[in-house]
Amino acid sequence: GRGSVVGNTLASDPRVAGLVFTGSTATAQTIARNMAANLAPGTPLIAETGGLNAMIVDSTALPEQAVRDVVASAFRSAGQRCSALRLLCLQNDIADHTLAMLKAAMRELSIGDPRDLATDIGPVIDADQLAMLNGHIAAMRKSQKVRFASKAPEGGLFFGPHIVELTRADALEREIFGPVLHVVRYKAGGLDKVLDQIEATGFGLTLGIHTRIEDTVKTITERLDTGNIYVNRNMIGAVVGTQPLGGSGLSGTGFKAGGPHYLLRFALEQVVSVNTAAAG
Repeated sequence: GRGSVVGNTLASDPRVAGLVFTGSTATAQTIARNMAANLAPGTPLIAETGGLNAMIVDSTALPEQAVRDVVASAFRSAGQRCSALRLLCLQNDIADHTLAMLKAAMRELSIGDPRDLATDIGPVIDADQLAMLNGHIAAMRKSQKVRFASKAPEGGLFFGPHIVELTRADALEREIFGPVLHVVRYKAGGLDKVLDQIEATGFGLTLGIHTRIEDTVKTITERLDTGNIYVNRNMIGAVVGTQPLGGSGLSGTGFKAGGPHYLLRFALEQVVSVNTAAAG
């Protein structure tokens, strides 16, 4: 059921044996509180929420490949995927060149009716979301630097893709659900600081890495508690069965959707032990 009335009713009914939810972190927290107050202790909650999903691109990455995957990760489905790229971390040495290529690629994107096969980006979900995105960009113009702004068609719920360069990663305080890419630069040798900033967000759904150094991949994957990490590819479009999707921290709880253990979350374990010798 969609909406707070239906959702709150379901999450508060003691007859419910378990809940599966996909949506915002705030709503998932409300559901968890309702369950704790009204449902039986231990009632399972599987929650898949959003994230401040980051992609780290170092100076060894192939720029054409990185740009292709950034565009897909940040702007496909108008950025309205829980796994979408929100924060792009670029090593200083390649930042200007990569951003120039990225802006050129964004100029080629077609915004319009998704029923047209030539369209790359369709509308956002509703008027409230459009207002939120416009408000966010207006606020960013005052405190950060808007590096690129695509022009959206008039009428409808269209919002053109944007690039916002941040002075620091923690300037992005919440998930912006839409086609807005936030960029932060880091110095060579400053990877640990970048990982600290990503970890400090509390989210852990998806992470992208573009590098040709295997030790860098190992360092990042061992350091961050992120549910899905993608190396030298885009961060969206997980395939059920081979790439189960789920996060940790503020990005969700429970077994991953589409994974080998998912069905166990829907069952209760019962053990019956019979002493056959006692029957004679």
